[in-house]
Amino acid sequence: MLKTLFVAAAVAAATLAPQNDSIRQDDLRADLFFLAGDSLRGRLTDTEENRAAADFIRSRFERMGLKPAAPNNSYFQAYNLMTATLGDGNALDIIVADGASRHLRSGQDFYPQRISASGRATGDVVFAGFGITAPRLPYDDYNGDVRGRIVLALDHEPGERDPNSPFDGVVTSEWSTLWRKVLAAQQKGARAVLFVSDVHNHPGAANFEAAARNVWPETPPRILIYTLAAWADRIHIPVAQISPALAASLVAGTGKSLEELSRSAETARGFAPLPLPDARVDLHTAVDRHIVSDRNVVALVDGSDAQLKNEWVIVSAHFDHNGADATQIFNGADDNGSGAVALLEIAEAYALAAKDGHRPKRSVLFAAWNSEERGLLGAWAYTEQPLAPLSNVAAVLNMDMVGRNEEVPVGGGPRFNGLEVQTAESNANAVNVMGFSRAPSVASMVDRANAAIGLELKKRYDNNASQLVRRSDQWPFLQSGVPALGFMTGLHPDYHTQYDRPEKINYAKLEKIARLIHQASWEIANADLRPNSR
Repeated sequence: MLKTLFVAAAVAAATLAPQNDSIRQDDLRADLFFLAGDSLRGRLTDTEENRAAADFIRSRFERMGLKPAAPNNSYFQAYNLMTATLGDGNALDIIVADGASRHLRSGQDFYPQRISASGRATGDVVFAGFGITAPRLPYDDYNGDVRGRIVLALDHEPGERDPNSPFDGVVTSEWSTLWRKVLAAQQKGARAVLFVSDVHNHPGAANFEAAARNVWPETPPRILIYTLAAWADRIHIPVAQISPALAASLVAGTGKSLEELSRSAETARGFAPLPLPDARVDLHTAVDRHIVSDRNVVALVDGSDAQLKNEWVIVSAHFDHNGADATQIFNGADDNGSGAVALLEIAEAYALAAKDGHRPKRSVLFAAWNSEERGLLGAWAYTEQPLAPLSNVAAVLNMDMVGRNEEVPVGGGPRFNGLEVQTAESNANAVNVMGFSRAPSVASMVDRANAAIGLELKKRYDNNASQLVRRSDQWPFLQSGVPALGFMTGLHPDYHTQYDRPEKINYAKLEKIARLIHQASWEIANADLRPNSR
């Protein structure tokens, strides 16, 4: 009896989803030689080439007969980005413990942060540790009153090198991001926020003025710095970065050094804000915000079950990359032309199956995210304005760099931080699965789906100094409580260089990975019970 059940289960696990074999490497190759070809010049955010790539994906979805998923019967989910330029009149006046006063212009021991609102804030200064409020942990650096005061806060987060840190182990948590810290201070009634490097872990730039010029260069860089306009719109107070030397003078009245205070902020539950005796600040910020339109490309296959169709499975990949300069094109074939063309093949398999009368029980959304390279902004924009409630999303399967073999050379440098030296040959049939510890039930379903595909699934980067788990579009969903997995064949020496070209892709392997995601998404979409996040 047990043997019979085992055989039956194995046969069921090996049954291919309808039209799985329609996913073919020749089609993947043809699409990728266009998307990652020189004519699209690296698909940089807010360029004609990026818009052409989006139009290509839209036209493919439309020809497949997939349903437009965005408002107004559109395949484009529109949202706004924000970039900033430095205005006139940025200044900082301080009075410290010895009664001395200083007048500083931007670049002299301080500069406005790009997320800053324009305005003036005057008040006494209070040190608030890392400036984090994380109710789920629970952790709070605002166990005291900061209303009407200027908050001095450290960059980063407590225990950032501790694998057992309650935040996210050695992975940088969302709680440590600048705009979330500013929002927390603003909600607590602070008039402004001053940030300084957490000097016990990061000594800060040796040349602060040079660091300020990097943030606010005189000549605009080739690639602008963006954030979501929806995030910037929530910030209404001045925000600035100050040098460790200036911060040391502000805290001098406490009788402790900046490093001593930084170490004291390394707590398990939070920090009680510490007023800084005789430290008073008058901060003027002028930051001009500029709105840039951006868009994801989204299409839907409606589910067949009257109840389960309201639950969605999202299959996704980003299509943008890093553009081109005067002498070279950053084609981004693996990153992430490979994921984008796999998404098209998977979507086509669903469309063909639907025409044959085979629809999944749950609805499946195909999402081509934009501006991932600028900070996962397309996926974050989706979580800000989802097309269906995030609580109805059964799983997200995201593909990013799925066309090569992971290769970490000896002495590879900071790009390979946290990764063990390994050869491409050792990863010939491997794909990394990230998010497995955060969405274990989805990972188990992928394991079962892989029985029909035969890839080597490696699960090793959920708590790794490489930060890979948070460096692609599964991350915003994980942070929103949605079960999500990221699939990535791994970094290699051509990553983010002009050598990431379509002729270097392993199309046979890319076909297998696309078939795995199709198989897994189909099984999740048809499961009687939806997966659970951790």
